[in-house]
Amino acid sequence: MEQTANHPSPESIMQIGTGFWASKILLSAVKFELFTVLVENKSMSAFDIKSKFGFQCTIRNVYDFLDALTAFGFLKREGLLASARYSNNLNTNFFLDKNKPTYIGGILEMLNNRLYGFWGNLEEGLLTGLPQNEIKIGENLFDALYADAVRLKEFILAMSGIQMGGFIAFAQKFDFSKYKTLVDIGGSAGLLSLMVAKHQSHINCITWDLPEVTPIANETIANFQLQNRVKTNAGNFFNDQFPKGDIITMGNILHDWDEETKLMLIKKAFDALPDGGALVVIENIIDDERMQNVFGLMMSLNMLIETGNGFDFTFAEFNKWTKAIGFKSTSLLALAGPASAAIAYK
Repeated sequence: MEQTANHPSPESIMQIGTGFWASKILLSAVKFELFTVLVENKSMSAFDIKSKFGFQCTIRNVYDFLDALTAFGFLKREGLLASARYSNNLNTNFFLDKNKPTYIGGILEMLNNRLYGFWGNLEEGLLTGLPQNEIKIGENLFDALYADAVRLKEFILAMSGIQMGGFIAFAQKFDFSKYKTLVDIGGSAGLLSLMVAKHQSHINCITWDLPEVTPIANETIANFQLQNRVKTNAGNFFNDQFPKGDIITMGNILHDWDEETKLMLIKKAFDALPDGGALVVIENIIDDERMQNVFGLMMSLNMLIETGNGFDFTFAEFNKWTKAIGFKSTSLLALAGPASAAIAYK
C-alpha cells in the first residue's frame, strides 16, 4: 500500500533499499548464461538447471532463484516446484540470448564484473570526490582498458548494449535529408554509424576512435556488411582535430569529463562542422527540473564512481555550453527509454 495522508507505507523505501538483491539475482542469471541455455533447451526443470550449472546449494535455493526471476517477469513457468518447467519470456529470449545479435547482456556483464563492487563504495566517493574503480589500485580506467584487448572488448560491448536502443531511434527519428556525411566521435564498435547507414541509404559514416578500437569496429562493420558506407578512422580527441562531417555525433562521451573538457570537445565539433551542420550528443539527458530522468541521475553518480569529475547534464546546460561556443540553435529529440539526442546547429 502506498502512502496516503493517514496511512504511511514503507513499501517504496524497502523496494529501493533491497534493490541490490533483485539486481544481483538478474546479474547472476546473466553470468551463468541461463537465458542462453534456456533458448537452446526450450524449457528446463529446476533439477535440470541445478545439474547443468553445478549448483551445490539445495534444490529449495534453486526454486527460490528461478521463481524470483519468474516473479520479476524474466522467466515463464509451467507447474510448481518439482513439476515446474522454466523458459524465457519474449524480452529475455530477444535481448539476453548470447547467440543473437540483439544481445544487450554486455552492459549487465560489466555491471556484475566491475561496477557492482565499485558501487559499494559510493559513500567514499561522495566524501572524497574521488573515483572508486581501478584507479584506487593505481590503474587509470581508460589506460587499463585499452592495454588489455579482452577487457577492452568487454567494455565496448557493454557500452554498445546500453546505447543500441538510442542509436536505432536516432537513425529513424532524426531528419537526415539535408546531410550526406556523419562522423561519430568515440565511435567504439561503430554501432551508431552502422544504425544510421542501415536506415539512411544516402549517408556515409566515419566511426572515429583510438587505434586500439579499430579492429573491433572493423569486425562489427564486416558483420553488418556495410563496409562501403561505414569506414573507421583513428585519432585521439585530446590531441587531434575531428574529421570534417555534416553531422558530428557523440554517444555517451561528454558525460565522462568535467565541464572544461566538455567545452573543448564541443568546440572541436563546432570547428569540424560546415555552416548548417549539426552536433548530436546522445546521452541520458537529465530533465531541467532534475526530477524525472532518474536513470540519468544515477548514471551521473556512476561517472563519480568511474571518473571522479565526469557528470551527466541537463538540456539547459547543453544550451549554455553550445551557445558559448557559437552554435546558433538547439533542439532535444527523445529517443528510447531515458536516452535523448541534444542537437546543436551551426
